[in-house]
Amino acid sequence: MYAIVDIAGQQFKVEAGIEIFVNRLKADKGAAVEFDKVLLVDNEGAVKVGSPYIDGAVVKATVVDDSIKAKKVLVFKKIRRKGFQKLNGHRQKLTKIRIDAIA
Repeated sequence: MYAIVDIAGQQFKVEAGIEIFVNRLKADKGAAVEFDKVLLVDNEGAVKVGSPYIDGAVVKATVVDDSIKAKKVLVFKKIRRKGFQKLNGHRQKLTKIRIDAIA
C-alpha cells in the first residue's frame, strides 16, 4: 500500500515504515504529525484518486530528527569581461520523518 501525499508544498510517494526528508516542519523531535492532503492511495491494485484530495484519508508520521541540513548548493555568478565573480553557498534545513500508517 502506498500513497501520494502533499507535504509542505512538495509531493511524495510514501509507504508505511519508510523514512523521508521533507522541508522544515514546525514540530519537535519525537512529535506525531498528520498529513491530510492525500492525492492518491493504492491498496493492492485498488486505486483511489482525489480531486484534488481524498476525503478522510490521512498519513500519520513521526518526526525522527528536526535539525538536518542538506548538501551544500553552490551558486556562482559571473559577468564575462567585467571582472565580476561571486560565489554563494546555501544549505537547506530539512526534517526527517518516519511514515507510521496510511489511513
